[in-house]
Formats: sequence, C-alpha cells, structure tokens
Amino acid sequence: MSQFMKQIFKNKNAQVSLQSLPIKNIQSRYLNLLECHSKDLLHRHGVAVQKFKIVENADETNDILKSFNVNEYVLKAQVLAGGRGKGHFSNGFKGGVHVTKDQTKIYDILKNMLGYNLITKQTPKDGILVNKVMVAESVDIKRETYFCILMDRSENGPVLIASPAGGMDIEDVAVNSPELIKKIPIDIYEGITDEKALDVAKFLNFEGPLLSKAAYEIKRLWEFFLAVDAVQIEINPLVETSDNQVVCVDAKIQFDDNSEFKHKDIFKLDDTSESDPREVLAHKHNLNYIGMDGNIGCLVNGAGLAMATMDIIKLHGGEPANFLDVGGNVNESQVYEAFNLLTLDSSVKAILVNVFGGIVNCATIAQGLINASKKLNMTVPLVVRLEGTNVNAGKKLLEDSGLLIQFASNLDEAAKKAISSLHK
Repeated sequence: MSQFMKQIFKNKNAQVSLQSLPIKNIQSRYLNLLECHSKDLLHRHGVAVQKFKIVENADETNDILKSFNVNEYVLKAQVLAGGRGKGHFSNGFKGGVHVTKDQTKIYDILKNMLGYNLITKQTPKDGILVNKVMVAESVDIKRETYFCILMDRSENGPVLIASPAGGMDIEDVAVNSPELIKKIPIDIYEGITDEKALDVAKFLNFEGPLLSKAAYEIKRLWEFFLAVDAVQIEINPLVETSDNQVVCVDAKIQFDDNSEFKHKDIFKLDDTSESDPREVLAHKHNLNYIGMDGNIGCLVNGAGLAMATMDIIKLHGGEPANFLDVGGNVNESQVYEAFNLLTLDSSVKAILVNVFGGIVNCATIAQGLINASKKLNMTVPLVVRLEGTNVNAGKKLLEDSGLLIQFASNLDEAAKKAISSLHK
C-alpha cells in the first residue's frame, strides 16, 4: 500500500492489536506485482499502457533495441517501493527512473541499475536489489492524475479514489489538499456506470474528446479489477499526453492469495525477493505469520486469539515480536516450523505459547513443541498456556520432557510471565 493510501485509510479507531501491526505488513498476505508485470496484465485486458521490454541483463541491450526502436526511452528500476525517481543506488548512481533519446546511453544506465540496491524513502535503509529494469517507450506527458480502486473494509466493498493532482508527490495531496481527493464507494452489483466514469473523468479535469477516452479507461480498469479478483489497482499517474491520449504510465496491483486457485498464471509472477523471508517460509508451511518489532515471540492457534495475545502483552508493557497463527488443523511438523520461524528472529528473547484447543489437539502442540525445542536447541525462556482438547495429555508430555517451561493457567498470567522472563 502506498504512503498516499495509508494517509487516506488511516484507522483512527484501531484497537491496540491493530496499532501493533505495522501498516506496511497489514496486507503482507497479498500478492504484489512489479510494475512491468502489472502493465503486461493491463495490456492483455485492453487498458492503455505504453510499449515496453523487461531487461534482466545489460548485455541484452543491443538485441532488445533491434526490435524496439522509439523516439524516447524511459528506464525504470523494478522494485515494489515507491519514490524511485528520487532514489539512489548503492553504487552512487542517482535515480531509479531515467529518460533518454540516445540509444547508446541505455547500456550504461542498465549497468548502473541491475545488480545494485535502490534506496528510496519507502525502502529499507540498505535499499532493495534491482534484478529487472523496464525499458519503455516514453510518452510526452501533458498532465498527471491519480486513479485507484481498492477493497475497503469500512465500506464493505470496493471504493474508487481519484485526484487530478497525480505524480510523485501524491502523498502530500492527502495532507495538504484533501479537496483534490474524490472517494466513491462502488455498488458491487451496479459497478462503475458510464455516468460515474464520466463524473470521475471530469473531476480529473479531462476535457473535450479526452473526457470519453478517460471514462473508457476508467471502465476498463473496473472490468480488469473484477476479472482478476484484485484487491487494489493503483494507477499513478494516469496521464494525458500531448497527442491527446489517456495512458496508464505506472501501476501497482495487489491480489488476495485466496484467489490463487483461479489465477495460477498471475501468482507465478510472485517475486518474493523483497518479502520478509520468514513470511515466505510461513506461507510455504501454511502458517499465518507477520514479523513485528518486539521481543516476545507468540505461537497461537486462531487469528482472534493471536490478536488478543498481542493485546495482553502490550497491556502489561511488553512488545510482541510477531503475529503467528498456526491454524485449527495444525500438525506436529507445522508446530516445528512455527518454532523455527520464531528462532530465526534474533530479537526474540522469550516465547509465549497460547493454545486453546477446540479442533486443535493440545497433545499435538505439546509434542511439536518438544521436538522443536530439542532439534533447534532453544535457549530462550518458554511460557506455555494450554487449554481445551486433550489438555491433560499435552501438559503431561511437557512436564515429562525435561524442558524448562513456565506454565500459566490463563492468558493474563502467561503474558506477565513472558514479560518478567525477559529480565531474568
């Protein structure tokens, strides 16, 4: 989610648990595509984008240019973070976006981008490694606008966000000029009608023949949103060109992984190089994991209980290191992988296991915990609260294991013990 969207959808009524989760990670279960892949999808669905090629090796330059001859080229480093134009590379090269009419300069630009980290205001401190560069036909931009469709829980459905003030500084618009933002809930049955599309196009200040062209693109974007089961399509900028065209110059698209079974071709494009490796590993083992900034690792069954566990930890002055929901059908191997995830985080100084066995068998959790502790040589303090199905058998397994475990009879006690163990 871009900084602009964060500003629009900042939840002032969030509870402690929601405030605990960094906004950048709230949507970490979503698939995010690189711009080049997003544009390819848009093109295939009839949305106007400029011509482009994807380059992974600068030595391919000559072969690519033989079949791609345009008046002006724009080269864009392909990373998910925004602010590329104002960024710089780890080798000192400035700018993740370059424009040139001179083909002879393209090779040198690519050599300075590929294989180096790009650092922007939205990347980690050390930047993100650039493995792909999009070489596109430059369009003569007369004017930039902003357009987005996304699922919004507060509206129980999709909303359209538009602004006539698009471009690199769109984040400032939400703060300084909120009147330049239009937010329209979309009736899922009615969709974006011709009337609504024209109304949005007018708000974006398209005029004359461009009005109908912009409305057409808006409707095509809505149809694309539905066709691919997207949760967000962000076009920044949607431009008016000097030759009277309306073109999507940049695109960010997100997909909920619940739709993967319908769109396997899209999910094959997933680039996990920028993702938290722990979250990638968790997904591989069907675990729900989000890394955070605290020092108390949490292993819980059920998303609601996991959120409550984080709340109680914070209530008593502690900081959760993660959200980790092992689910209702967890097996011993998944419990092992869950503990492996926790031990991969060097900031974890204590682990709190909070399991309420409904579907989950407490003995399964206990045996998985024992196996993980022995194989991983865990040394951090371990606090366990078990209740529910087969709890007595689970507790006996843990008591007979010889592991140093602090038991708790309720969640409040468990949180207090986990926090106090940090100071021993």
